[in-house]
Amino acid sequence: MVRIAGPGPAALTFAPHNDNNSTVSTIINNVKSCWSRPVVRLRNLGTAATQGQIFTSSFPSSPFGSITIRRKRLSRKLIGERLISKMADHEQKAVTADVSSGDMIFQPILEDGVFRFDCPPNDRDAAYPSLSFVDSKDRETPIMSHKAPLYTPSFECLLEKQIVKIELPSGTSFYGTGEVSGQLERTGKRVFTWNTDAWGYGSGTTSLYQSHPWVIALLPNGEALGVLADTTQRCEVDLRKESRIQFVAPSSYPVITFGPFPSPTAVLIALSHAIGSVFMPPKWSLGYQQCRWSYDSDKRVLEIARTFREKGIPCDVIWMDIDYMDGFRCFTFDKDRFPNPKSLVDDLHQIGFKAIWMLDPGIKHEEGYFVYDSGSKTDVWTQKADGRPFVGEVWPGPCVFPDFTQSKVRSWWASLVKDFTSNGVDGIWNDMNEPAVFKSVTKTMPESNIHRGDDELGGCQNHSYYHNVYGMLMARSTYEGMKLANENKRPFVLTRAGFIGSQRYAATWTGDNLSNWEHLHMSISMVLQLGLSGQPLSGPDIGGFGGNATPQLFGRWMGISAMFPFCRGHTETDTFDHEPWSFGEECEEVCCLALKRRYRLLPHIYTLFFKAHTIGTPVAMPTFFADPKDPNLRKLENSFLLGPILVYASTMPGQGLDKLDCTLPKGIWLRFDFDDSHPDLPALYLQGGSVIPLGPPHQHVGESKPSDDLTLLVALDEHGKAEGFLFEDDGDGYEFTKGGYLLTHYVAELQSSVVTVRVSKTEGLWKRPKRRMHVQLLLGEGAMLDTWGMDGDVLQIMMPSEQEVYKLVSTSEKYYKTCLENAKRIPEIEEVSGQKGLQLSRTPVELNNGYWILKVVPWIGGRIISMTHLPSGMQWLHSRVDINGYEEYSGTEYRSAGCSEEYNVIEHKLEHAGEEESIMLEGDIGGGLALQRKIYIPKNDPKVFRIDSSIVARKVGAGSGGFSRLVCLRVHPTFGLLHPTESFVSFTSIDGSKHEVWPESGEQFYEGNLLPNGEWMLIDKCLGLGLVNRYNVKEVFKCLIHWGTGTVNLELWSEDRPVSNQSPLRISHEYEVIEIPKL
Repeated sequence: MVRIAGPGPAALTFAPHNDNNSTVSTIINNVKSCWSRPVVRLRNLGTAATQGQIFTSSFPSSPFGSITIRRKRLSRKLIGERLISKMADHEQKAVTADVSSGDMIFQPILEDGVFRFDCPPNDRDAAYPSLSFVDSKDRETPIMSHKAPLYTPSFECLLEKQIVKIELPSGTSFYGTGEVSGQLERTGKRVFTWNTDAWGYGSGTTSLYQSHPWVIALLPNGEALGVLADTTQRCEVDLRKESRIQFVAPSSYPVITFGPFPSPTAVLIALSHAIGSVFMPPKWSLGYQQCRWSYDSDKRVLEIARTFREKGIPCDVIWMDIDYMDGFRCFTFDKDRFPNPKSLVDDLHQIGFKAIWMLDPGIKHEEGYFVYDSGSKTDVWTQKADGRPFVGEVWPGPCVFPDFTQSKVRSWWASLVKDFTSNGVDGIWNDMNEPAVFKSVTKTMPESNIHRGDDELGGCQNHSYYHNVYGMLMARSTYEGMKLANENKRPFVLTRAGFIGSQRYAATWTGDNLSNWEHLHMSISMVLQLGLSGQPLSGPDIGGFGGNATPQLFGRWMGISAMFPFCRGHTETDTFDHEPWSFGEECEEVCCLALKRRYRLLPHIYTLFFKAHTIGTPVAMPTFFADPKDPNLRKLENSFLLGPILVYASTMPGQGLDKLDCTLPKGIWLRFDFDDSHPDLPALYLQGGSVIPLGPPHQHVGESKPSDDLTLLVALDEHGKAEGFLFEDDGDGYEFTKGGYLLTHYVAELQSSVVTVRVSKTEGLWKRPKRRMHVQLLLGEGAMLDTWGMDGDVLQIMMPSEQEVYKLVSTSEKYYKTCLENAKRIPEIEEVSGQKGLQLSRTPVELNNGYWILKVVPWIGGRIISMTHLPSGMQWLHSRVDINGYEEYSGTEYRSAGCSEEYNVIEHKLEHAGEEESIMLEGDIGGGLALQRKIYIPKNDPKVFRIDSSIVARKVGAGSGGFSRLVCLRVHPTFGLLHPTESFVSFTSIDGSKHEVWPESGEQFYEGNLLPNGEWMLIDKCLGLGLVNRYNVKEVFKCLIHWGTGTVNLELWSEDRPVSNQSPLRISHEYEVIEIPKL
């Protein structure tokens, strides 16, 4: 057997056999043999119980001496046979461990209803400190409680993994799991907590930028249970089996359960007592924020800001992406384009704008650069296993990375941030902090890297232990640096990477999304899932980051996002302008209306964040929070709650508000607007029993004053009552923690045809401002009664007769419909002329037979952009529409003709029409040639899908003898690697030799007798899955394996020759997913 660049000891060698027909079973046997490798046992691990042990490894080549790795003692009660399991340290050594299984043992912690579960008692000592809890001691300290858990997890420890299962009643619905794409209700889904740079992710992507090993289970009776697998390491969260939660992660870790409690809100409040609540954001950070990669000069920044003011579109913040820096060096400014950042910020402040600047973790490896020199002197860099600083490629080129697991490093970074803010920095954006590393198959630094962490975080560990918290610790350091700079201002930090608990330090966004309708739809669920996982301050890049939005897509996205907790427009480089006025006057009007809505609602949104900060309640919530018992609400994905406001939106092209059927929760829900109803804006409903505060639609938060008119919007419940709150303070600073605020409780009550509105209670030291108050009492269908008075006085509204109310409601309903009919609609333009990504908003053709979902874009290369295997939930392939994915070329050159031309759909058959699911495409590749492709899923074998491709002669002239130019059919699929270091390609060659090709091998060609004999397989050891690619060996002359950053190409090449009408080039092949035994 030939093993290329694989980790571990030398591979076993197999003698060639006579049977040249390679089979899947042969490959599996090869894999089994290779996985059964010799191991080295560490000694002195089975002695008396201790809190931990110290192992010291010396590297003779290291000038830094020895490295000390702190390891918790592993001890398990012997129940079954003994197995070998590896220690997760940087030396990849192994330790004997016992197989154990059974029910986990519990202790009550924190408060009534919260329980910590562990495997056998000694495993409690083996668990590392909690990095999710505010205070790790809270997880370690039992409390007195007479309650016992209703649901006890079972466990199994196998092959160094701890598998935890919780069985719940049939009809349970699952939510949470943090930053995840796809559906809101998570049954049937599996995700992996491994922070990943996931540009252009899809609905099936299983690892995004943040990690939240957390599930909320909504039980059939409306009660809720929260479950946290409290581990920082890679964790599989498997919800594929109905009503069962399963976690799989390296041993040992505790599981914390919260509840069951009467409602999901109660679960989130309890969770906040463990992991902390969201930091109190400065009020300006809740306004609209404008960004792009990049506004390339201070002049362009000011031009954008002034245009907002000239057009009367509300906005509070302008963002500076990475190009403001000098050669991408953090804490520097480009001398030509941003020569005086303090002057720029002063100019922005004068017209009501704040400025937020990006800082990445990658510090350029360059002597003479003050940040590098200072960090090297202080010894702050993350190290390789040999003790030398790790150097990886990012935007500046070769970079080193601060080790934020050390307090001295966090202090060093905080001091840099403190000095940086003297340039007028109002907020900081931490990007690329998964950490992302270019030119690496894993997209990040090696797991063998060493972090010399503080003892309270887990001590000295390899990167696999700290990877998922790297971004959170960077955000913490940035937050602390901003606080050092000015203790009278609240820091504002936005982080891309995070862990459960990151909300204590930073807001987040949903990463590098795409400008298409699918991502608009997913953005609602993604914001809600983050809120359900303890992070209420989030939002998407409005309009989509990757590609160009269409006017209708952008306007619709702005209408929805104006109701999200975090509201920022952003787009990538090389796209056209994505400001609200960039898509025509119709879209500009919708954006202006949407943002004025937001600013009118800011008193309400700010009050929600005060409650989120002090109590732990969510800000944006799924609709089912209004009635957790109603199963019809549990899968609604185009509506959500903003406190008692129900936001109902259309996320489908061509389907405006006027064509939308709204599913409302039980009870009273009264529609309202601000005389701004439009088909491309969401419908708004206020729940009966609610009072919400409204303010004027200012251009920016700084314009607001305590003396502004205050509006109370009132919806009475079935008992004729309503209540609500308004929180007011300086909008910044920490005086509110010392009583410097005013929290007003307003109540309304109907008695004897009179609605009385009054203040029932106040909290805080602030005196009530002298201001007018406008009470608007909703009657239904937008109709309302109103009255004016002074805030603090008792105001009354006389209710008219039922007949008069009916007339008011009927008139208002007619007016509303007229407004929608007469609105200036945004044009339905599918394609936008411009730069790259221009056609992202078009809808791909989908093939779906229950085993496979394939998405094909005929208009650019006929490429397959998504390949999802439904039984395993694995998305093997996902790409943008204009590059990668499944491509085919007509030459040996990379991206030769065939990969970008527009293809025509010759035939599209659907399974329900009695035919096999298929699509036939053909694209003109010049010279009288066409590239023809049939993609189909056979009815008699639905577990596979097949592709028959050919280069055919269409108009080859007689002058050339009927033969074309020299062509080669090159099949070029780019598969994503969920676990790059645990993935490899396995095959048997024509000569019988067996091969195992790992990522470190780079690029490898196979031809002649070394050609795979009709099939090869991409294997993910962690998943226990293999993607088999079978092909006609007579049609394939060369195979290529190319490992990229988190990807691998498995290419099939035909012979290189001219074609004629009688002699086309063909390659027929198929894909199937099989299970590989986990040994």
